[in-house]
Amino acid sequence: MPIEKPSIDPDRLRGLLEGINSFGFNPETGGFNRVGYSDADMAVRDWFAGQMEADGLAVSRDPVANLFGRYGPPTGPTIMAGSHLDTVPEGGAFDGALGASVALECVRSMRDAGLKPEVAIEVVATAEEEGRFGGMLGSQTIAGVVTHEWIDQARDADGTTLIDAMAAHGLKAHEAVGAARRPGEVRAFLEIHVEQGPVLEASGQPIGIAHSVAGVRNLRVTLTGKANHSGTTPMDLRADAFAGLAIVGHAVPGIIAEHGGDNTRVTIGKVDLHPNFIHTVPGRADFVVNIRDTDPAFVEAVTGAVEQTVHDAAAANSLETRIVEQSRIAPVSLDPELRKVLHDEAAALGLDARSMPSGAGHDAQTMQSLCPSALMFVPSRDGVSHSPEEWSDWADIEKGANLMLAALIRLSGAR
Repeated sequence: MPIEKPSIDPDRLRGLLEGINSFGFNPETGGFNRVGYSDADMAVRDWFAGQMEADGLAVSRDPVANLFGRYGPPTGPTIMAGSHLDTVPEGGAFDGALGASVALECVRSMRDAGLKPEVAIEVVATAEEEGRFGGMLGSQTIAGVVTHEWIDQARDADGTTLIDAMAAHGLKAHEAVGAARRPGEVRAFLEIHVEQGPVLEASGQPIGIAHSVAGVRNLRVTLTGKANHSGTTPMDLRADAFAGLAIVGHAVPGIIAEHGGDNTRVTIGKVDLHPNFIHTVPGRADFVVNIRDTDPAFVEAVTGAVEQTVHDAAAANSLETRIVEQSRIAPVSLDPELRKVLHDEAAALGLDARSMPSGAGHDAQTMQSLCPSALMFVPSRDGVSHSPEEWSDWADIEKGANLMLAALIRLSGAR
């Protein structure tokens, strides 16, 4: 007989997360390095596949190394749950890995409780979510929104192409185009994630349920001037690429105030100066402007203002400029019925759940184009993420995991 009100095993969940984080750990910094299609990223996928196989799940992979573990009926539609295993360079222990771990722990808990789903549950560990190549290739492949043209131009910040990075592991990038799930094959997608922001901790609420996810626009900018001696070149005769970059950076708050809104974020987080020497005026600045908002009109307005500012800064400093749109992901509203399911189940568990936007991109926003999708958060200490200092308290994680479990039981008709 199934036991009533099953709950997750927090110690087993912690052990699963620790197993994932044995891959790519840097003991000198405390960070994790499982960048998409690195050796560590591919190795952790093999390990996670072994965990699911040991649990009796039907395990499969697709051409981009998305990993699936099916529990329940061997045919028919599925409820998909999970997140990603890759990290940013020197990333934290929870981002992505927690979501994949929780999904598998929920299946384990259902199995232990003797619950069998009427609609299969599919644990997923998506590939290349962190955007090494400018997108979310794993979920884009599942949803059928990746194109040959995007694959051909996709490359990372160091110039490595997606095609070459995947080929190094025996994968053919263009096969992603034909690997989409059919409409109706996935009835719902659920993802749990650390918030990566300070809102839940500040409000004292243990759960966030996202109503929307911000869009992302990345502009790759090159300002080209003339490298010259720092001591002999008069200030008014310089073509200083860094001076142009500084103008763009200084203009960001004003651009947001005039063209954006409360959820607008603009970041210049990747900069390369050439020749990058103390006694030389910089002759070239390469940088990426990251623009985010939940409102597509604000994304467009801010993008236009940033581009105009770049051109003005170039003109003021005798620079040539080149702007290339590296990637774009549209803002997305998540499924209202699934949000209601999560709010109802949270109330039944006595959890105060906050309705909120997500400023960070997640697989759920891509999956929404294929099926109803939902995204829930647990608090992040001090709002820190993408850093070795990333931390979420286990008491909060347990609450979020039990909410995921309750939602999966309800949606799958498990009994």
